[in-house]
Amino acid sequence: MCFKKYIKFLYISLACLWSISVQAQSTVITGTVTDAATRQPLSFVTVSFQGTTTGASTNDNGKYSLSTTNTSFTKLQVSFVGYRTAVYTITPGKTQQLDIKLVADSKQLSEVVVKRGKKQRYTNKDNPAVELIRKVIANKEKNRPEAYNYVEYKGYERLNLSFINVSPQFSDRKFFRKYKFLIDNRDTTSVPGKNLLPIFLNEKVYNYYYSKNPERRKTKVLGEKGVEYSAAISSDGIAVYFKHLYQDIDIYANSSVIVTNDFLNPIADGAPGAYKFFITDTVEVNGAKLVELSFTPRNVQDMLFEGNIYITLDGNYAVQKAQLTLNRKINLNWVKEMTINLEFEQNPDGRYHLSKSTTLADFGLSKKKEGGVFGQRTMVFKEYKVNVPRPDTTYQGTSEITSDEVKHRSADFWAKNRLDTLSTAEAKTYDNIDSVGRMKSFRRTVDIASLLLFGYKSVGPWDIGPANTFYSFNPVEGFRLRVGGRTNVEFSKRALIETYVAYGFKDERFKYFLAGAWSFNKNRLYQFPAHYIRASFQRDTRIPGQDLQFVREDNFLLSFKRGNNDKYLYNDFYRFDWVKEFPNRFSYTVSLRRWTQSPAGSLYFTNRVNGIPNTIERLTTSQAMLQLRYAPHEEFYQGKIYRKSFWNKYPVITLDYTAGLKNVLGGENSYHELTLNFYKHFFYKQLGFADLTVEGSKIFGQVPYPLLAIHRANQSFSLGINSYNLMNFLEFVSDHYASVNYDHHFNGLLFNRVPLLSKLKWREVMQFKTIFGGVTDRNNPALHPSLYEFPRYADGTPITYTLNGKPYLEGSVGIENIFKLLRVDLVRRFTYLNNPDVPKWGIRTRVQFVF
Repeated sequence: MCFKKYIKFLYISLACLWSISVQAQSTVITGTVTDAATRQPLSFVTVSFQGTTTGASTNDNGKYSLSTTNTSFTKLQVSFVGYRTAVYTITPGKTQQLDIKLVADSKQLSEVVVKRGKKQRYTNKDNPAVELIRKVIANKEKNRPEAYNYVEYKGYERLNLSFINVSPQFSDRKFFRKYKFLIDNRDTTSVPGKNLLPIFLNEKVYNYYYSKNPERRKTKVLGEKGVEYSAAISSDGIAVYFKHLYQDIDIYANSSVIVTNDFLNPIADGAPGAYKFFITDTVEVNGAKLVELSFTPRNVQDMLFEGNIYITLDGNYAVQKAQLTLNRKINLNWVKEMTINLEFEQNPDGRYHLSKSTTLADFGLSKKKEGGVFGQRTMVFKEYKVNVPRPDTTYQGTSEITSDEVKHRSADFWAKNRLDTLSTAEAKTYDNIDSVGRMKSFRRTVDIASLLLFGYKSVGPWDIGPANTFYSFNPVEGFRLRVGGRTNVEFSKRALIETYVAYGFKDERFKYFLAGAWSFNKNRLYQFPAHYIRASFQRDTRIPGQDLQFVREDNFLLSFKRGNNDKYLYNDFYRFDWVKEFPNRFSYTVSLRRWTQSPAGSLYFTNRVNGIPNTIERLTTSQAMLQLRYAPHEEFYQGKIYRKSFWNKYPVITLDYTAGLKNVLGGENSYHELTLNFYKHFFYKQLGFADLTVEGSKIFGQVPYPLLAIHRANQSFSLGINSYNLMNFLEFVSDHYASVNYDHHFNGLLFNRVPLLSKLKWREVMQFKTIFGGVTDRNNPALHPSLYEFPRYADGTPITYTLNGKPYLEGSVGIENIFKLLRVDLVRRFTYLNNPDVPKWGIRTRVQFVF
């Protein structure tokens, strides 16, 4: 015990001696910088050791502090825009206080006049920095590339993903020894303070063409190269996903979308109301005089940048350089740090064009913990040509031209066309990842991860799953078991087989599904632009009003529902689809379907024949369908058989036409149905973002109620974004309707300004839904007894209603980003409150991954 105390005492003594020694050798300068005339403190003054980059800026009270252990520094330089630069002699190796008075120099910068008065709160009025930024805003349009009639350049794009600060001792552990060649390939020079282990690399070289009148853009891909892990991991999908997080930054646009959020740019039209601006320095680059403008958000938790921009003083007020960062207090998940560097070069006509853009981001679970993923997107632009017209055919057609050939370019091609240099670690990434992808241990790890994340386990050419459907329950089937799977690319890249078998222990019935698809393209079946045919048969249960998809996934968590939930259908569903997508994001789907419905649980089909009640066992419908969809500039993550679309500013328009074919394959009804759906994502900058869906539909002809529009109800306890959360199943039907669904996310607009709530990073949400509709006399069973009667409870109380009198209204307010994953809404139903067993209020939750 005494020995431990002795060691502790010795350690403390040595630490103190070392501290005293360092202090004795260090030069420490502190003080205050003031205006020599007004004696008011000056903020953002640059104080540095002369001839070095070691320095600091004064704070709001004009105070500064800097130190160095280099005893050769003997001069202190103090500079600020509008004042004479001052140089003072200091004594090396000592701590000293040096208060500085700067003398105004109106000749130093004639273009920007700095006026200092009494120290006040920050204001835009009579602020030279704000006056300068307003000139930049006024000249934005002429400084954009789109100001020219024609623009073209050669572009290079590189996306890197790396693990951060991986210890070299990792390769000594038994599990990682076989990955030693990968772990040892660390980059310790590219980003100061971090060692990076590259795990992903994607490159692209292209020619870009722009025409102003008419406005057209064309990208011709010359070469594309990326790592390939395995068939289970979509490298193209990863590249698209991270490029969506690192979208192109146009400093002259009003906003930029970063990690799915809309950030107001520092030279946006409304920037002076959101940012504080300060003139912090003047520099000269290649004979051009520039002003450094620093900026910071008025509220540090808003979706805003901070950093600095350099403005030319040649009358164009163009951006010559910019550095944008995110404040660590910003209400943004999973991003610890992000920096965007923009560099501009001068055209022969004196204007500036973007020559390089670099986005660096540190992703992690916590902003305080080390480790995570480091992403870097580098874009280089060379060989600019302006106002050089090309033949009209250059600008025509789809916005991007590419082919499989560009993905197989030689090493010589990349040596000649790569516009930026790969680091030593980056250059080894392709071979290293190729080696990892061939390792059996890695493929086993990918299988386990695929099961946990996507619910599928690969067994040779088959993927077994999805795991969350193996077990579920409902009032009709009781305890339900299901097993199924699908083929993977080891079976075929162009063909796909899907199947499952399920059994309900209460109704003692088997359900099953079988589907096959064939791609006309040589690439993977659903890879864009897809062109395939698909045939399927499904026998299973369904709740009326749920959309029929290729496969209905039985999620165990959705088995828990509120209220009465025993109205089901047994369905036999034959379907054939022909899908064709085009590079401009237009697509069509032609479908033929034969659908047989039989009531289950407490549901029934009855009508009256000559006034006598008649029970119908089944309803058979044959349908021909056409869907037209247009989603301009749509991007998505491409999975094996699914896609995850990313938001953009363009609408998605879908038109569906269905024709009921009587006497075709047993079809009993002839009718026509037309549905138009309009979806738009809105970016509101500091006010957040919103999703708007407007839909209208009309049925022409007479049909029984199972073929009417059965409005999407939700009796689960999860929040349905596109469903009516306080509507009961089968509660409302229509043969014509119009609906509006508006979901607004405020991104902490209010909570960020409340001291305690701001620490929780909660965000406000609001949702409003309404639907106007009704049933015309032609489809009213009260007027036409041959039609199926609307369902009723055993005591005669109606279950199903129409919307002929007034709209259905539902709204909610809630909080999202609880623990970064949870959204909780308080939902209120406003109309049709006298219907039986309907809730007026409800609390609904949703698990979601958001930045």
